[in-house]
Amino acid sequence: MMSRATIVPYFPSSSLPLRSFCRCRIATDYPKATSRRFLSSGKVVLMSAMSNDALTAPSQEATDAIGQAANVEPNFVSTQNRDSVGSVKQQLSKIFKVSLQSTFPNDVDIDPLVSASTKFADYQCNNAMGLWSRIKGKFTEFSNPNSIGQAIVENLPPSEMVQSTSVAKAGFINIVLSNVWIAKHIENMLSNGIREWAPIIPVKRAVVDFSSPNIAKEMHVGHLRSTIIGDTLSRMLEFSNVEVLRRNHVGDWGTQFGMLIEYLFEMFPNWEDAGQQAIGDLQEFYKSSKKKFDEDASFKERAQRAVVRLQGGEEKYRNAWKQICEISRREFAQVYQRLGIHLEEKGESFYNPFIPDVIQELSDKGLIEESEGARVIFIEGQSIPLIVVKSDGGYNYASTDLTALRYRLREEKAEWIIYVTDVGQQQHFDMVFSAARRACWLPDPKGNLYPKTNHVGFGIVLGQDGKRFRTRSTEVVRLVDLLDEAKNRCKKELQQRLENNGKLGEWSEQELERTAEAVGYGAVKYADLKNNRLTNYMFSFDQMLNDKGNTAVYLLYAHARICSIIRKSNRDLTELTKSGSISLGHPDERILGLHLIRFAEIVEEACMNLLPNVLCEYLYNLSEIFTRFYTSCQVIGSAEETSRLLLCEATAVVMRKCFEVLGIEPVYKI
Repeated sequence: MMSRATIVPYFPSSSLPLRSFCRCRIATDYPKATSRRFLSSGKVVLMSAMSNDALTAPSQEATDAIGQAANVEPNFVSTQNRDSVGSVKQQLSKIFKVSLQSTFPNDVDIDPLVSASTKFADYQCNNAMGLWSRIKGKFTEFSNPNSIGQAIVENLPPSEMVQSTSVAKAGFINIVLSNVWIAKHIENMLSNGIREWAPIIPVKRAVVDFSSPNIAKEMHVGHLRSTIIGDTLSRMLEFSNVEVLRRNHVGDWGTQFGMLIEYLFEMFPNWEDAGQQAIGDLQEFYKSSKKKFDEDASFKERAQRAVVRLQGGEEKYRNAWKQICEISRREFAQVYQRLGIHLEEKGESFYNPFIPDVIQELSDKGLIEESEGARVIFIEGQSIPLIVVKSDGGYNYASTDLTALRYRLREEKAEWIIYVTDVGQQQHFDMVFSAARRACWLPDPKGNLYPKTNHVGFGIVLGQDGKRFRTRSTEVVRLVDLLDEAKNRCKKELQQRLENNGKLGEWSEQELERTAEAVGYGAVKYADLKNNRLTNYMFSFDQMLNDKGNTAVYLLYAHARICSIIRKSNRDLTELTKSGSISLGHPDERILGLHLIRFAEIVEEACMNLLPNVLCEYLYNLSEIFTRFYTSCQVIGSAEETSRLLLCEATAVVMRKCFEVLGIEPVYKI
């Protein structure tokens, strides 16, 4: 059994043109990425509502279709319909693209290098130095990088975005945005909705493979990071108008099921009548069966025969397997429900029937060789081969992962496939992706073409002793218990806070419970997401539930305070949005406005680089910038009340979208 992320099969219809796919004609057929930062809603089903349909073997017709599609190249297009206006950086890039084409008419492939600036201006265009290095010494009208920068500025088309530009000695172009345009951009968002600020990224459909626990084993804190990070990456892509196929690649197939099924039959001859009570605590059931498997040679032999009968489709064994899987699903659903996570299960058993065809295709393409009785693929630069068929003829991680990858590319037509697992699996995925490129399923990554694959690695969760997070009994912590403790601590703290200020009677039990869940579960998520995912992080309830500093508690309370300011004004925000306008006369008003309009490019950066902590940093900075604004700029009762209330509302709207993308439920009162 393999626990990880999933791989989804998708093969093109017979109407697609046949091509010599294994000759790698990919480079001219896939769209290019438009972002230099690129590193490498389908049907969503609640885990608790899943049936066993996804676990049944595909029909013969489906298997035949896969075989027929083996040499069909996926047909991807790059055009996308977008309602959003794109990020400020993307809008500026369009303006500078026009100038660059005018300044260098014979070099149409120059991409504008626009970035945010914190020192000399609002943004910079940084093309001049690189262009000078290309033309220096050749016959040219330009004498240095500064002259190139001056020419780019002179050829800029008129734009209401830009207030002024200046060129530094080295040719860097400083860009100051118009206050009027910034204000109007925020007003438009308030009128049309935050989706107008969704970034535009060059992907239409993505698969995100995350969570992926093992059937018959308890979900523990080790699954926390994959589940939380994977959900946030999915949410970022979905906000960016990408269709996301959320996949739960559960470990629901393998030799251990023979052990579990045989133990069930032995301990409960009438197991079908006993139902779930026969198994009881699945974790203990697994431990007991494993103990017997290790100590009883006769039982071990019977368990191995049970695997063969299960894989042969014998009804009694299939039914027992389904029951074990269903019990596990109900356990997993408790975690997903608390975290607000939605996935669609496609586990190992789904792909198992397709593996022989994939092995045959790889063999026909000359990738597979014999080595010490096993069938392997040798990968350049790796000291060990990728084993795709074990010496006993069985399949493994690699065979399942390659099958799932091909299925996702051809059947699901995914342009971006993202695997969220611990950093320890980096080498495995590097080898799988390399094998897929050799098979011409994926293009050369140097060309920045689609489809793309990424392994999103993450570090481990540590206890305060600096070691892997466990309970005192050395058992790994159950995730349900950990989440419940976070909620219970929050509820106790909230009740104490309300009692101290005499407001406990104003809250219903339902409000207390919901707020405790939002803050408690949000605190656990944010404590993970605010860190660079590649690092280990220390799990501490005291730190994550602190209401000061960069924590979810502080940010949720900051949002609630903004909502309180708006309520106390007794103004109709809907009417203000229609009739009011924003003015950025005070320096702190402008700083807040500028930070707000950078939201889209921050989401783009976090999404394309697969780093949720970038969005967390933006959110925390937003709360700090708002605090400075509120301290220096009186809102209620001031001459600028309407404008400043609209800035308060815009801040609350952006904070709520940040919370939503991070999978955190906002609170509106404290």
